[in-house]
Amino acid sequence: MSRDTYMRLSLPARIQRGVLLATARIPEGALAFLGRRAPVNSDGERVAPELAAIGWANDNVPGLNPFQGEVAQSRLQTDESGVSMAEVLPPLAVEEDLVLDGPAGPIPATRYRSSTESAGLLLYFHGGGFVTGSRISHDAFVRRLAHGTGLDVLSVDYRLAPDDPFPAAVDDAVAAWRFAVDVAPRWGLDPARIVVAGDSAGGNLATVVALQVRGEAVTPAFQLLIYPVTDQAADTPSRREFASGFFLTADGIDWFTDRYLPDVDQRTDPRCSPLRAEDLSGLPPAHVIVAGFDPLRDEGLAYAQRLEEAGVPVTLRREGSMIHGFVNMTLISPGARAAVDRMCARVREAMAAVAQGGPASGA
Repeated sequence: MSRDTYMRLSLPARIQRGVLLATARIPEGALAFLGRRAPVNSDGERVAPELAAIGWANDNVPGLNPFQGEVAQSRLQTDESGVSMAEVLPPLAVEEDLVLDGPAGPIPATRYRSSTESAGLLLYFHGGGFVTGSRISHDAFVRRLAHGTGLDVLSVDYRLAPDDPFPAAVDDAVAAWRFAVDVAPRWGLDPARIVVAGDSAGGNLATVVALQVRGEAVTPAFQLLIYPVTDQAADTPSRREFASGFFLTADGIDWFTDRYLPDVDQRTDPRCSPLRAEDLSGLPPAHVIVAGFDPLRDEGLAYAQRLEEAGVPVTLRREGSMIHGFVNMTLISPGARAAVDRMCARVREAMAAVAQGGPASGA
């Protein structure tokens, strides 16, 4: 069992979990009824009502929004929120806490394996705006990934801002990639079957790792990019349309960006804004997921288009009823569970293609 990903909840968080568990028992028929009055975006998509409630509470319940105030408190809130929303999932065959060698010291990580057999390795970078988030906040989701993909999952605690601003997270992510390539044979895995993946800030790191190691002897077999940050200097219609009310807000994005990239001139660097890279050719096949009610939606769409224009095999999944962060909301949201199941199926398809001697095609 992993000791590093265990967290004892405070009394308020235990109360919150009780409320969430009760919410999870609301029949889908009732959710469908409630959904008739849920907000609709400019593209005609309707948000899932249970996720609309999360967005409303984040904006209106004092002390619930983790994307403001003191960084230490925000990190605690993010971890507690992740644990409060964690599904109870079947046990894993392997849960192993590790320490990797990083450019500035040890990098903690945890390895998960669903069964005695594994089809490859998925290197995972958690979300949290490069400021919050951890293996704890994303423990339930990476367990779902391990079960759903049949791959080992290596979840990495890269350095966070403002203690360690850009490019510390990038340097740690690349170091974690090199560790994964080196350790895969010892785990009985083929280094040619490694997926880079992440959500939000972690999706950004996955894209940047793929760019940083392009042309090397071993490169990722596939990219799983879940509502990724791709342009730190973006001003898109989705950032304006969903500036408030849907969990991640414009103020929250500014709070993260100011801490990760205090030097405004760095915000167009392709190592933090991969959408601004001049050349995206030669990258691994990718699957990009965007949420219909997410300020980051448009830059995810734009990145998928840039990959396609560069000749990279890419598939795009638009989860129209979802909000930012939905992979951590599967306890209460049937739609989020279905979306995660779809992304796991896409990874399985990609790895099956690699096993047959071809690329992990986006087709």
